[in-house]
Parts: sequence; C-alpha cells; structure tokens
Amino acid sequence: MGLKEKEFLEKIEKHKGMIFKISKMYLENQEDREDLFQEIILQLWKSYQAFEGKSQFSTWLYRVSLNTAITFLKRDKKRTDKNELHENIDIEDEQNTDKELQTEFLYKAVQELNPIEKALIFLFLEGQNHKQISENMGITEVNARVKLNRTKEKLQQIIKNYGYEF
Repeated sequence: MGLKEKEFLEKIEKHKGMIFKISKMYLENQEDREDLFQEIILQLWKSYQAFEGKSQFSTWLYRVSLNTAITFLKRDKKRTDKNELHENIDIEDEQNTDKELQTEFLYKAVQELNPIEKALIFLFLEGQNHKQISENMGITEVNARVKLNRTKEKLQQIIKNYGYEF
C-alpha cells in the first residue's frame, strides 16, 4: 500500500461517522445507505488525487459526499419509493429513550426534505455556522441563512404533522 492510499484510509477512518450520517439522512433503507456509503468512499478516492489542501480536508469531504449523495439520488429515481415514510414509530417501545425517539423522528422527517435541504440540515447539525455552510454549499452567506431558516421551519412542520413535539 502506497503512502497516498494509507493517508487516504486514515482520513476516511477519522471521518467515517460523518459519511454514515449523510447516508442516513439521504436514504432510509439500510441496503441503500450502505450502497451510498460505498459510492461516497469511491468518489472520495477518485477525487482525492485532485485534493490540493486549499481547504480543510473535512470541508472538501463534505462537498464531495453531499454532491455524491445528491447525484446518487438523481441517478436512480426508483429509490424515491423506498424513501417514503411507510412505517410508524412505536412511541410505546420501552427500549427507546427520549433522545433516541427524537433522533428517529428527526431522521424520518429529514427523508421528506429535498436533497439540498438535507445538505443544509446536515451541515447545521454538524455545528457549522452560516459562513461555513455557504462555503460548503457554494452559495452566499445570506442565501445559506435564508435557505437554512426555511428548511428548519419546514422540518419542524413535518415533525409536528407526525404528531411529535420536541
């Protein structure tokens, strides 16, 4: 294994949780999430040679991962049916803590957002500020703020429609 490959694998290992979160936000079905996860890794590897270090590795990784997820969904329209909410969450389940239940509702609600909205919410949940979101999305800071606020309102409405209040 070459130095470049080893360096890449170490960086991916460090950031694989973020890649998993993106996969989970974009796809509900476990098999589809695994496929997307692998596709993201493949696209990261293909474009790693071009990474020049002008931005932080994590910033570059966000961009490639989010663009891959969006392209992945566009490429296979059949996945749309699998992403629709078909199952109810059993609120009575004693194994779910409040936090787990909130997280599950959030992921279910996020499935209803469009790919751009999912990217905005993901970056927000990762703790990025408006400036960082604008850089990762390739939009102005004002546009990022407006789109994020609208998306958060939409997400709150979706969750409310499910009958769950945070």
